[in-house]
Amino acid sequence: MNLAQRTITSVSWNTMANLSRVVVLFARSVLLARLLPVETFGIYTSAAVTVGLTSSLVGFGLGDAFLHRASETEDENAAASIYFTLVMIFTAIWSVGVVVFTLWFVEGELQLAFLVLLITTAGGFFTSAPRMILVRRVAHRRLSLFQFVDGILTTAVSISLAAMGYTIWALLATNLSTLTLSIVMFYVWRPIWRPRLMWDGARVRYFLHFGSRQILGNVLSSALDKVDDLWTGYFLGQTALGLYSRAYTFATYPRQILGVPINSVATGTYAELKTDRTRLSKAFFRSNALLVRSGFLFAGLLTLLAPEMIRILLGDKWLPMLDIFRLMLIFVLLDPIKLTIASLFSATGNPQIMVWTQLIQLAILAIGLFTLGQWYGTLGVAVSVDVMIVVGVALLLWQSRKFVDYSIRHLFLMPTVSTLLGVLLARLAIEIPGVLGNDWRTGVVKGVTFLLVYGVGLWITERQATLAMLRPALAVLPTPIAKRLSRILRLPPG
Repeated sequence: MNLAQRTITSVSWNTMANLSRVVVLFARSVLLARLLPVETFGIYTSAAVTVGLTSSLVGFGLGDAFLHRASETEDENAAASIYFTLVMIFTAIWSVGVVVFTLWFVEGELQLAFLVLLITTAGGFFTSAPRMILVRRVAHRRLSLFQFVDGILTTAVSISLAAMGYTIWALLATNLSTLTLSIVMFYVWRPIWRPRLMWDGARVRYFLHFGSRQILGNVLSSALDKVDDLWTGYFLGQTALGLYSRAYTFATYPRQILGVPINSVATGTYAELKTDRTRLSKAFFRSNALLVRSGFLFAGLLTLLAPEMIRILLGDKWLPMLDIFRLMLIFVLLDPIKLTIASLFSATGNPQIMVWTQLIQLAILAIGLFTLGQWYGTLGVAVSVDVMIVVGVALLLWQSRKFVDYSIRHLFLMPTVSTLLGVLLARLAIEIPGVLGNDWRTGVVKGVTFLLVYGVGLWITERQATLAMLRPALAVLPTPIAKRLSRILRLPPG
């Protein structure tokens, strides 16, 4: 199976697994939002973002060094062992620091959350080597299976505990369940790699040198993703953080359908194509074109349906997060594109390019938090995050032209026009007498109108390009089925 077929197969497996998992996790989030207090989500998020931010130091860019094709990583087994050894050393040092901080400065349920998340995060690093091997091979079937089973398992455990009256443990149990499943899936059931410590001076120097160029970018990326949560919890309180974190969580579910599987495959694909600019450019454009079109679709649809969705699914106690949720959709739309560009820079051996852009983004975010955040609360925080991501993606797209060729107009123009037109006509449609007054009826009218306008707009303007992009996907299907679909869709030759 060639790279294109492996990439499409991996994306297909990831997409199917993520689609199933997103449905399960969305249902879990809805039920937990109804069963647990808002403050509980704030406590859990405070611990999760702190542990997650500090744990970015453990990675030290070692995963990207392993994925990068170089003479030091040609022997996959030896490279994986070096990677595992270094990660375990860094994990041990990090764990000691977090334990000391937690026991001295944190109390109550927050302390409990810190310690449990420390254990599960350290365990995640222990299972990271086989995961990276699968990503390197662009072989995502087992990873997809893990994601699906993990969604089912963690949902069953957390909902059961919440229904029995547990609060913080209902959320922490998801991390403990994921750790247990990770060990079983990657080290017990048909293991693809056995943990082995190894030390080779040349390879260690390669990993540390590559990681030293990557670590600042990784820390900055983690900071950009978590500083807003940290700031909100510290300055605005756990209730505000609970609302803010749930708005972000619900806003991110749509991007997991395509954004997560595409980004998980992109690094391995870009690494194999890094010496072929033409093929790399095509892969880069197609990945981001799909992200943009799906992102605008979900962003427009959820912006319209947010009031009805919150009232019907979550209840009135979550209505204060309405405007935050709508603003977060801008970040969720653009963040997957930022990740694919980061994968491009990493795959081509230039991870340091991200650093300056991220420093600019962090400065913008900090200014926004201490101005807009102080003045307007969580709404100001959300606006600051949006400004940060817009500026960052614009700068990254400009810098990516050193490695790939593509058209910004073709990437963004028609999805933007179709989204704006769809939102406008959907808002006009609910003014029809009899539509307002019932959340279900209003939501259906807005949703159907937007989907029709958006879909027709893209079909008219981009039909041939979309059909041409489907051809590689058919290569993984049985020949008779592929030929029949080609005739039905009238795919162009090539």
